[in-house]
Amino acid sequence: MPKKDGKNLKWIVLITVIIGTFLGRLDQTVVNLALPKIINDFRITVSAAGWIATAYILANAIFVPIWGKLGDTVGRKKVYILGFLIFIGGSILAGFSWNLSSMIVFRVIQAIAGSADYPTAMAILAFTFENGKERAQALGIWTASFAMASVFGPLIGGPLIDYFGWRSIFLVNLPVGLIGLFMALAFIEESKSERKTARFDWWGAITLGVALSALVLVLDQGLNWGWFSGWSFLMYFLVIAFGSIFYHIERNHEEPIVDFKFFRNSIFSITLINTSIIFMAMMGSIFLIPIFAQTFLGYSATQAGYLFMPMAFTLMIASPLGGSLIGKVQTRYVIAGGTFIATVGVYLFSYLDPRSGPLAIIIPMVIMVFGMGLGMAQRTNIIASSVPVSEVGIASSILALARNIAGAFGIAIFTTILNNSINSNVIKTSQFSSLYVKNPETIKQFIGLIILKAQVVAYSNVYIVAAVILLLGAVTALGIKIKDEHKLEKSLGSDLAEV
Repeated sequence: MPKKDGKNLKWIVLITVIIGTFLGRLDQTVVNLALPKIINDFRITVSAAGWIATAYILANAIFVPIWGKLGDTVGRKKVYILGFLIFIGGSILAGFSWNLSSMIVFRVIQAIAGSADYPTAMAILAFTFENGKERAQALGIWTASFAMASVFGPLIGGPLIDYFGWRSIFLVNLPVGLIGLFMALAFIEESKSERKTARFDWWGAITLGVALSALVLVLDQGLNWGWFSGWSFLMYFLVIAFGSIFYHIERNHEEPIVDFKFFRNSIFSITLINTSIIFMAMMGSIFLIPIFAQTFLGYSATQAGYLFMPMAFTLMIASPLGGSLIGKVQTRYVIAGGTFIATVGVYLFSYLDPRSGPLAIIIPMVIMVFGMGLGMAQRTNIIASSVPVSEVGIASSILALARNIAGAFGIAIFTTILNNSINSNVIKTSQFSSLYVKNPETIKQFIGLIILKAQVVAYSNVYIVAAVILLLGAVTALGIKIKDEHKLEKSLGSDLAEV
């Protein structure tokens, strides 16, 4: 048992869950690099290949709250290990995919298994670390592994794909996964809620699945379909209809998958809103940076990946630093201050142009991530500490769900703003541009320069919008008013005594 067998064992548990988290998130980032080769091997279109990512996001979003509830009821270690086993199996199957259909099926299997990691890992850490400050530091370090995976994905995946083919990015999960699996069996202690489950909320799971499927689909495909197309309106209807049914089911169920009583807790709700704003701006911003670097600066995919290395190291410093401030500085000031710093970093991206060097990306990114990292441990600690330990799995699954949806919103909104802004800027730039030498070559160059100018200005507009959103996040953070910071710091430890 981590609490009895030695002080250092709890940190081994942290390393164990980081392996699982890192592996799952790494898999998501690396697959994007492999898409060109998969497209070529399967002889499919780019739009068809997009379903490889869409299917993963869908399955992951649907099953996160289900796994969180199961972890709290049947045992977090059992669910964590089951998810690990299925993930390894799904990875091997994906590595031997023979066409698009088989790849989508095996990616769904991976996603279902991968979605077990977040809620159970967070609950395992909350149970393992009784001390408030240690828990905050552990949660901060664990949260940083999300960004580390996004950064190291291109660095690890690029050479694997180039030298061993795209199948290697799936098959490599077997040896690494086995290490994480054996560590989980050896070091993680079983824990679950004292409250016995009378019956699982299957109708809630089904209606939530339909609502989330429709939401993720329209966020992912809305730009291609058109936000006011028939397909998009069908998705809007399904989201509202099944979301309403889900809400009524959960209100009356004895043991709901999503317990809406959490939202009556103002600290929980405001923290969730702040987290959603942060992730919407962060995911939307980071999604566009590699595209800008490769399109306008002429970087290769691997070179673009190098730009993210300082971000990973910054986050590794900022997250534990933010955790160490718990009990010393009021939580809302740390989160608000960190969000404001991130706002400055994102705003600096608005100055990017085709003449920019690598530092023009690295410096704003380091500032942005340092600010976000300061508040990561604080936000996660609030969510974990504002509910009983018996319900940490459910609460963490709500947090994961909010992050996934906010990230999807960020990418959808920013890409829409980018495309609309490009079209608008082309018209505006054309109106204020004149061409005096009208030979075919000059006209071609003239049109190319107008489009280039329109695109660069569009990126600037996107990052100004992102900065405004983050500034709103900084303001909302000031609403996280905890009457007794020390009581919050110790609350999880007192709850653990009852488990």
